[in-house]
Amino acid sequence: MKYCTYCLQPDTRPNTYFTEGICPACNYFHQLPGVDWDERMLILEDIFSNHRGKDGKHDCIIGVSGGKDSTRQALWVRDKFNVNPLLVSLSYPPEQLSERGAENVSNLVNLGFDLVLSSPKPVTWQNLKRDGFEEFTNSFRSTELALFASVPQIAIQYGIELILWGENPALQLGDMSALGNTGYDANELRNMNTLSSGTEWMKKRGYKQEDLMAYQYPTRAEFEAANLSIVYLGWFMGDWSLLNNGVSSCLNGLIKRDDDVNLTGDLFGITALDEDHTPINQMIKYFKFGFGRTTDYVNEEIRLGRMTRKEGISVVSRYDHKCSDKYIKRYCDYLKISPEYFWKKITTQLNKDLFYIDSNQRIKPKFKVGFGI
Repeated sequence: MKYCTYCLQPDTRPNTYFTEGICPACNYFHQLPGVDWDERMLILEDIFSNHRGKDGKHDCIIGVSGGKDSTRQALWVRDKFNVNPLLVSLSYPPEQLSERGAENVSNLVNLGFDLVLSSPKPVTWQNLKRDGFEEFTNSFRSTELALFASVPQIAIQYGIELILWGENPALQLGDMSALGNTGYDANELRNMNTLSSGTEWMKKRGYKQEDLMAYQYPTRAEFEAANLSIVYLGWFMGDWSLLNNGVSSCLNGLIKRDDDVNLTGDLFGITALDEDHTPINQMIKYFKFGFGRTTDYVNEEIRLGRMTRKEGISVVSRYDHKCSDKYIKRYCDYLKISPEYFWKKITTQLNKDLFYIDSNQRIKPKFKVGFGI
């Protein structure tokens, strides 16, 4: 395990690679001072002019959770470019959806947007989450597939040819499998680590095709038949960042978390507002790859000069693995498993190259943040 020499990105992130010790996200960030933002605006305006809605259709679709990124995107394209987006939100089952999540989606409607909800069958959703935990120690394999699939599915149904997505995970996070032909080409999202396993594992566990309609990411042939394309909007926004998006959205009615970073690993309380399973997923990610939510925040703060690498090491070491026992208990209740089974599964799947279990049965890192192994 090695770390980027500029930020605290480890080379254990799936589908990443370093160039002379620098991670892809830092390499991209170092290029930003030379960017001609006016030229990027012209490119974006040209994209919008080619996709103005015909016959009363919306100009584009934006997938939203009501969170910081989607709220800022929706307001930015409407108010700056006079674009009329249709917002699409994947609705969690009532047992998973937080009250703040419901209020944040309602806030988007109150801000004047049309919104369509996609609501997969709750029983199948719950069973797939449990089976995903059994198969991969990751209950989000199915739900993230449904999240990503819902937007192009509805775009095809409504005959809308442009989808706007937020950050480019290749350039801004380092998942190079999602890299397209240009910095704003998002048509390779289907290759992300989250989506790459598709529905085959679900079918092997006995689910029928008709059970999985909400989890089918449209094929390339279906994209081409619908003349559908996806654009990373964050590539055009010079001040795109977790914190900037959060501040902008809070000023427009977003409700942030009121729990402490010790309960979630979320430094600013502005991520995964619509439910409380994500902190568990981030903790599990930490035990698999050696980094979690705090690392993503800190890396941006280091790049933006608001935190030194030394300060970042302290923050990541303190919070990256944090997750409330209360959230874990709720998660286990939802999956119909015991907390004891949950931790047995975690320790069984623990990355033994990065962690060990001490004499008190506590999980400890073999690595030192910022230095590696």
